[in-house]
Amino acid sequence: MTLAVSRHAALTSLALAIAAPSAFAQATTDTFDPVVVTANRYPQHLSEVLSDAQTISSEDIARSGASSVVDLLQKQRGIEVARNGGPGTAASVFIRGANSNQNIVLVDGVRIGSSTLGTANWSALPLSSIDHIEIVYGPLSTMYGADAMGGVIQIFTKKGDGPARFSAAAGYGSNNTRQVEAQVSGATGGYNSFSYSLAAGKEKSSGYSASKLGASSFTYNPDKDGYDKENVSGQIGYQMAKGHQVGMAFLNSKLEAQYDAGPGYDARSNQKLENISVFTRNEFLPNWTSELRYAEARDKSGDDSAAASWGKSQIDTKQTDLTWQNDIRIGRDNLQLLAGYRDEDVTSSSTPEVTGGRNTKSFAVSYNLVRGAHLASISGRRDDSSAFGNHNTGSIAYGYRFTNALRATASYGTSFRAPTFNELYYPGYGLATNQPERGRNAEIGLRYDDGVSKLSANYYHNKITDLLVNTTPCPDPTFTGTFGCAYNVNKALLEGLTIAGSRKFGDFNVQANIDLQDPRDETKDKQLVRRAKRHASFAADYSLGALTTGAEWQLSGKRFENAANTTILGGYGLVNLYATYQFNPDWSVLARWNNIAGKDYELARFYATPGSKFFVGVRYGMK
Repeated sequence: MTLAVSRHAALTSLALAIAAPSAFAQATTDTFDPVVVTANRYPQHLSEVLSDAQTISSEDIARSGASSVVDLLQKQRGIEVARNGGPGTAASVFIRGANSNQNIVLVDGVRIGSSTLGTANWSALPLSSIDHIEIVYGPLSTMYGADAMGGVIQIFTKKGDGPARFSAAAGYGSNNTRQVEAQVSGATGGYNSFSYSLAAGKEKSSGYSASKLGASSFTYNPDKDGYDKENVSGQIGYQMAKGHQVGMAFLNSKLEAQYDAGPGYDARSNQKLENISVFTRNEFLPNWTSELRYAEARDKSGDDSAAASWGKSQIDTKQTDLTWQNDIRIGRDNLQLLAGYRDEDVTSSSTPEVTGGRNTKSFAVSYNLVRGAHLASISGRRDDSSAFGNHNTGSIAYGYRFTNALRATASYGTSFRAPTFNELYYPGYGLATNQPERGRNAEIGLRYDDGVSKLSANYYHNKITDLLVNTTPCPDPTFTGTFGCAYNVNKALLEGLTIAGSRKFGDFNVQANIDLQDPRDETKDKQLVRRAKRHASFAADYSLGALTTGAEWQLSGKRFENAANTTILGGYGLVNLYATYQFNPDWSVLARWNNIAGKDYELARFYATPGSKFFVGVRYGMK
């Protein structure tokens, strides 16, 4: 897809999006309007959020039958994934063509990830602990600082409300996959209310070979590569008086997974995620809410390949965040003042070692305006890093509601990605002089939602400069390594159009999304690795009393495995079927058959993906 074609497609599709719903824009004013938190760091109805955003509800997660967070995200608009084998192996998530380290992942407001790699440990995230997920597309550095260039994904764990209740689920599927989970939760009423939730889960699978025949003799091993994951999460909250609340949330997940490191090697990785946060939220005045939050996130990555040549290793990241956020309501407007301090520490037992620390002080201000049919926002932020100095970002957005159902938006924002510890300090690769990548994103969009039909179209143009890439030979005269180095040398353009829609026809629902994009390294004039120019997803379901049946069709165009675009990863199409049956208000059963045609495809060269898989589960939940 050339640049000219993509712009023509954008204009044509946006015109169609305006024309199609306008004829029945006044059909109803009772729109389904979920509340999202991630876009502007405070609760807003989706109809007032100017960023492109979506939510994945707890019902969506239960119906998906997904075995991992990565499998769930693979079906969402604007998202592509890559994985080196089965659910327990290393994975990457690309938002709007942005690299995996150009996105931020939050768990209950706590930022997670490895400071050496710059990415979240997707495989260790437990799907069983998740209540819902919010995805916000586009740059959000003014809200969250470094690395929010492509978007932000926030995961919310299960919390308690209402009377005490217990829920549990168990399932079995292909590759001897077993899953169990349970939760107890509840809340008391009144001003001195107390809420609580405790959830735990365990997954285990015999798996399948991570690598495929054709891989190098160094990595290929035909054995099965299974995984064992267990997790516990919880939240407690106490309202001391009206408008004054304290609380805590935590997540602890442990993953032991096998992977391929050559014939005869029983290679295993041990991953741990340990997050905890405490907060106090106080409404000091009727229009002023202040929140002080302290959070710690630990990402522990160990390799127990004692038989392999590199032996054992351990790399741990500890992130500490202290945030003070003040929201001042001015009529329907909101003024937000934010101050934050983030500390990153890395310890390593590997050879060569990558150890050290850095901190960032942040100050931000934003204003969100609502005036009848007009919506607007403006924000600015300054980050002062001990590693790379000061960096300023800003954004501005405007929206206009033609009707209660139809809205147009336009925005412009800047962002940046901080170099990882590897890109700065890894011996023979990193350079301490490397600077942040910089992004400038402009986009326009349309959104229609009358409670029955939904349609959105968003065109974006995200220009990235100072792109850090592996450059051989290294241009820096002080570099002493044998091979290439990480260096700020390239430019990239992430340009595309995302169209999504859904429609209810009584008991029959249909939904679809398609991404037409051109994620390109402009310096080399090559398509970015493992990202397609076209990918899409279609789904339909039908409810007949207690029974719901559905089908999904996932599509992706060809991708390239290497930066030179000489090794092709073929396009693919997957068809999935599922059915749920609600025996009574408390009991339900799910059956799911993924990739029914047994399509052989690759998300990474010579790494296997699941063939035809089934899963059956039963769920109990007190109402």
